[in-house]
Amino acid sequence: MYLEDVYKEFLFDLEIKSYSPRTIKGYKNNNRAFHNYLKNEFDVEEVEDVTTKHIKSYFMNLKQKGLTEVYINSVHKCMRSFFKFIVEEGYIAEKRNPILSVKFMKEPKIIIKTFTDDEIKRMINIYNGRNYLELRNKLIIMFFVDLGIRNLELCSLTHLNIMDTVIRIHGKGNKERHLYISPMLKKYMIKYERMKPEYFKDKSITDSNYFLSRNGKVLTVTMIEKIIKDAGKKAKVRDSVRCSPHTIRHYYAQKQLRLGLDVYSLSRLLGHESTIITTRYLQSLNDERIVEMAKSTSPLSNL
Repeated sequence: MYLEDVYKEFLFDLEIKSYSPRTIKGYKNNNRAFHNYLKNEFDVEEVEDVTTKHIKSYFMNLKQKGLTEVYINSVHKCMRSFFKFIVEEGYIAEKRNPILSVKFMKEPKIIIKTFTDDEIKRMINIYNGRNYLELRNKLIIMFFVDLGIRNLELCSLTHLNIMDTVIRIHGKGNKERHLYISPMLKKYMIKYERMKPEYFKDKSITDSNYFLSRNGKVLTVTMIEKIIKDAGKKAKVRDSVRCSPHTIRHYYAQKQLRLGLDVYSLSRLLGHESTIITTRYLQSLNDERIVEMAKSTSPLSNL
């Protein structure tokens, strides 16, 4: 069976399973790159000829190019899904799955620098909220801070997702979760929902998304990233902190942990598949903050 034929089936299967275009793109590009490597380096084009040795050689090649263990592991996950599909379709037996013997690389502990409370306040207050675009940008930052949602999740929100006290989020793998709307967030949502119809009353709107561009179009991931980056620049956030929606997501996670939320509940709020992913946010808390947290949880002091 040719890899190219199975590859096409695999991509079609991802569409059937309603994976997001962004996720499909990742699976598509990473597996395509591996197949090209197999053909160019080993003249391998058939599924049955792929071995564990080929896969290890590819990962070593990526490592030699200077790619990080985190990046290589993300490629590994895409390839593992492809070979899982091959087994499920009966093209090879599970015991002959070559990737099962390949372990994920050990990832170094990375301390991700995120925003301070003061920096978050300054970013929110950069936008005064006196017109639609100002209020929209202010509320977008508040959504990230108070809900911890992903960039794509925010872009995809429609008015049907917004209820009185909760917001329904469609996350990765089309998994649904509900997030609480705090009184402060609700206050600015009410202002936004009052201002939005007035702003667009003479414009043609074709999309029902909650947040729209100045022309009534859906906001893209890139546009949202620019809003956050500009806010960070105007708020004079430290140069060592990357101003992005994902960094605010890290801030949200760490803030929840510092306020006492347990890892399991945080995992559910973030839309993670398991607490293993969520514990990475714990690694990003620096030692000083962990010591500070431990002051209130001393076993002897609480006997």
